[in-house]
Amino acid sequence: MKETNLKIEGMHCTGCSTRLEKVLNNLEGVETAKVSLEEKKATIKYDETKINIENIKEAIEDAGFKGE
Repeated sequence: MKETNLKIEGMHCTGCSTRLEKVLNNLEGVETAKVSLEEKKATIKYDETKINIENIKEAIEDAGFKGE
């Protein structure tokens, strides 16, 4: 398992962070994802054999946000 922190742009309310957290946790290969509106970041623990960071960033963008 690998853990990474991504800066998230585009979140404006708890609804945004909750929705993004749900999207990330539903990705195959993601063990856990926690999104902080206050810190504007996502902490993601994932299995590199099932998903890579580019796929995670793409899912973040598909949800309407930007992950760096």
